[in-house]
Amino acid sequence: MKYNRHSKILEIIEKKDIETQEELAEELRKEGINVTQATVSRDIKELRLVKVLAPSGIYKYAVIDKNNMDISPKLIRVFAESVLSIDYANNLIVIKTLAGSAQAAASAIDALNWKEIVGCIAGDDTIMVVVRENESVREVIDRFNQLIRG
Repeated sequence: MKYNRHSKILEIIEKKDIETQEELAEELRKEGINVTQATVSRDIKELRLVKVLAPSGIYKYAVIDKNNMDISPKLIRVFAESVLSIDYANNLIVIKTLAGSAQAAASAIDALNWKEIVGCIAGDDTIMVVVRENESVREVIDRFNQLIRG
């Protein structure tokens, strides 16, 4: 049942711009799958869906790039638990981390292989991330925040 539901979720978000968990639950109900918002929330976490900016200007659910599926959950946890703040200027993102954690967190960023990121440099408690285009910075920060929230 769960695998069928996961498959249907992936099919729905590929065809439609789904903005909220409630909207996704409603689409599943239309397909004959009765779910609660809590179940949809768990499914989103298990499928590692993220919100991305759609061409229409709304944020919608999407699958993390296939290259990202290889990243260790432990590495994501290290990133999520070490980040203190995220700020930016133009195409540069500056991430402040707990002392001594920047290099491990930067390793997680590198492992993500996001096409928008040129690379990153880490010190002891600061990471500088270079984003290809200024227009992509907010989306990259939003995706970082989603990783932090889990």
